[in-house]
Amino acid sequence: MRNPLITAAGFTLALTTVSCSSLHQNAVKQAADAAGVDGIKSIEFSGTGRWYQFGQAPSPELPWPPFSVKSYTADINYETASARVQISRLQEREAGRNRPVPTEQKVDQYISGNVAWNLAPPAANATTPTVTPQPAASEERAAEIWSTPPGFLRAAQKYQAKTEAKGENTEVSFTVAGKYRYVGTLNAEHHLVNVKTWIDNPVLGDTLVETRFSDYKAFDGAEFPSHIVRLAGGFPVLDINVNSVKANLPVDLPIPAEAAKKPTVVVAANKLADGVYYLTGGTHHSVAIEQKDHIVLVEAPLNEERSLALIEKLKETIPNKPIKYLVNTHAHFDHSGGLRTFVDAGATIVTHDPNQSYYQQIWSNPHSINPDRLEASKKAAKFESFAGKKVLSDGKRSIEIHSLADNSHNDAFIAVYLPKEKILVEADAYTPPAANAPAPRSPNPYSVNLYQNIQKLKLDVNQIAALHGPRVVTLADLRNAIGIAKAAR
Repeated sequence: MRNPLITAAGFTLALTTVSCSSLHQNAVKQAADAAGVDGIKSIEFSGTGRWYQFGQAPSPELPWPPFSVKSYTADINYETASARVQISRLQEREAGRNRPVPTEQKVDQYISGNVAWNLAPPAANATTPTVTPQPAASEERAAEIWSTPPGFLRAAQKYQAKTEAKGENTEVSFTVAGKYRYVGTLNAEHHLVNVKTWIDNPVLGDTLVETRFSDYKAFDGAEFPSHIVRLAGGFPVLDINVNSVKANLPVDLPIPAEAAKKPTVVVAANKLADGVYYLTGGTHHSVAIEQKDHIVLVEAPLNEERSLALIEKLKETIPNKPIKYLVNTHAHFDHSGGLRTFVDAGATIVTHDPNQSYYQQIWSNPHSINPDRLEASKKAAKFESFAGKKVLSDGKRSIEIHSLADNSHNDAFIAVYLPKEKILVEADAYTPPAANAPAPRSPNPYSVNLYQNIQKLKLDVNQIAALHGPRVVTLADLRNAIGIAKAAR
């Protein structure tokens, strides 16, 4: 009996007698028939290698930071367009960067149709796993399904793919849902060697995701690539050596009720001082600072949806004043995903020097898959970039913006200080834990560096409004977190 996985991407023996012209004209049907793709309802493949944290490069010109992958298992159901990926990973130490002591991360992520979610172990005093909706990940996870060899061939048949001879190779292309384009290459050995597709990203716009397949080997009598490399935004995001492949295992992934709920964007305005508001709600925060005839907003995280909610909340909290400046702490995508909305709204972007040229370059990319407001208006971005220190003053209130020197989290990293109110605004250097949580076993080097910068700059800090975390804290809390028990000025 023929193995149902027979060369879902290889189909070498069955096609060796097909003429070159016939292969190009009928490549998809011949490949699918020979491979028995119709008999492959699901697939599981496992391996080890590396995973890279997309959007978190320590500097715009550098690759995404690497994690070693102890185990990687993907279970895909092609009939329900659903998948589960389990990863056990550990961040690698990079030369010249003082990273926190790595701890093993176990990831359990899902997609079914257009619903994406993650599962985590039960929270304290709970018995069921914690479901976290991941709507922003749905495009990427769906693309991973159709960028596997069996998935690509199935989709190519369904969406009436076009084929074109490229020398000895055949290029296969089709479009899903009217906007997601896939282009794959079959080589002379009839192996699928790469798949390109484009997904939306709030920072990069239409983002190329390319998956490369090589070193086909027999797994239980069937051919499958033993090496898979995926790139996004020009750098690797996955590099896996496959060691196990199985077909038609049960892959039943019902959508939890919690995952199907669209998260509501909530912005709460918490007053820190006269004219200073901590804008919270969700995982990322901002701080609004009122000046004489305008608003300075620190941070536009995540995406346009969040930015629009911030704009509406500020109309209510500080009425009749425009947002003149948007201060960006650093270029990590979760902290820069909402910037384009403020460019469209007319705000000037204040950021560290290296970031300006990066934003100018990437914001010229098309945003055609999910057009945002800037894609429609085509407004030119206004910047005030700096190095070292910058002051925004209206004659009454001064806002100091300081570079965080030598912080390994990011090479173009800033914090905001209000000298009159003695408030420090920072992101990622220090994330306060919940109240009464025990101090970490080892100090986070990013937090140690933050404290060193505070001391070097002689900042008199009473409150720290961290742009992550559940609460506003004091300098004493930061000192405690880095193991300095006795507060001092």
